[in-house]
Amino acid sequence: MKLDLEIEGQSRQVEVVPGDVPGRWQIKIDDTPIEADACLLRPGVLSLIIGGVAHRVVLDADPDEPVLHLGAQRIAWQADDPRSFRRRRRHGAAEGPVTLKASMPGRVIRVLVERGTHVAAHQGVIVIEAMKMQNELKSPKEGRVTELRVAPGDTVASGQVLAVIH
Repeated sequence: MKLDLEIEGQSRQVEVVPGDVPGRWQIKIDDTPIEADACLLRPGVLSLIIGGVAHRVVLDADPDEPVLHLGAQRIAWQADDPRSFRRRRRHGAAEGPVTLKASMPGRVIRVLVERGTHVAAHQGVIVIEAMKMQNELKSPKEGRVTELRVAPGDTVASGQVLAVIH
């Protein structure tokens, strides 16, 4: 199975193939091979062993903002399925203004652009610190930053609009 995933704002191509032994998987992330043992503990909870290290993965399947919890990390992701109505709607919406939202609560560390700046698709706009990790939020499309609603030091909530790009 091949998937195009957006993980923390970055596009990744993921291929998952069952191994020779039940529970063993061959995974490629952007052509980097990984071998993993996986066991579904209960719906939404996975035991994963990669390189001899055990991980507990919990899926928060909110249809608007799905996330994985890997230990203390919260990882936002989106599946890019060409058959998906939500994907077609999201890509159609890219013609107009697009909002850049916080994927988790945190504190704004840096604002990398100013209001009125022209940005390229996937260019960094704002850096947020959450759970002692810094996450760079990137522009989902090329355009002009028409609104910046935060400044360095501001505390933000999950889903809060941080910037608007036309």
